[in-house]
Amino acid sequence: MGTLNHFSFGWLTPVLSYLMASAGAALGLRCTLRGLAAGGAVRRNWLVTAAAAIGSGIWTMHFVAMFGFTVDGTELRYNVPLTVLSLVVAVLVTGLGLTVVTYGRHRGLALLGGGFTTGVGVAAMHYLGMAAVRMHGGLRYDAGTVALSVLVAVGAATAALWAAVTIRNVYAAVAASLAMGLAVSCMHYTGMAAVHVQLDPARTGLGGVSPMEFVFPLAVGLGSFLFLASAFVALSPTAQERAGYLAAGELTIEEFPAPPAHPDVELPGAGLPDPYRHGSEQHDRAA
Repeated sequence: MGTLNHFSFGWLTPVLSYLMASAGAALGLRCTLRGLAAGGAVRRNWLVTAAAAIGSGIWTMHFVAMFGFTVDGTELRYNVPLTVLSLVVAVLVTGLGLTVVTYGRHRGLALLGGGFTTGVGVAAMHYLGMAAVRMHGGLRYDAGTVALSVLVAVGAATAALWAAVTIRNVYAAVAASLAMGLAVSCMHYTGMAAVHVQLDPARTGLGGVSPMEFVFPLAVGLGSFLFLASAFVALSPTAQERAGYLAAGELTIEEFPAPPAHPDVELPGAGLPDPYRHGSEQHDRAA
């Protein structure tokens, strides 16, 4: 039996992975709100962006946390196709859940259906990511803890979808993002608590790649995308704000009232007889 360590770098990996999940949730919530305010292809594009944000945030959270996962007596490597497949699954199931909730006619049933589908998909992403791990030994799982992790994933997904289509206030959205990040982190570590390792020192030829060769660059790239995209979407104007800017830009100068003349200031020539004023005008033209 191998000795597992989930916090090889202390609190660095749990905190950083939590921030990744929260950033993905925040961006996804913002994009979903933009999509709900639009229609047609624009709505679809916003929902695709939201699915990519939330899905990649969940995936990045998982693999950043996995940097702290070590097993005494064996090296850990990752199968590339399974690792990429886990990312694709995370994005697709999130998109499916958002589509069900956004276009569903009955809000309650849509939330339950979308939350269940997305939660099971997120759990599948987690265990696909674990299946990508290569070591001198094998993994086995405690069935009860696995079931609990799936329930946590379904609950977290349902809450996330509800927040995505309900919350409008900025401060409430930030709080929801932090709560969603915590829920995803809880799901991950619940799933990791189900893991047991049986070492096989005679096993050779692990294959795959080391975390630093593939997973780390991909996680850093996705994390950078989440933070930069979050900043861009947060600073870009909403549809209502753009309409306000457009309305303000359509005002012409004639629509603004002319400022009244100050009572103590007289215009040149004011109060003079007409001939003098006329002469002044002729003098000005001659000049």
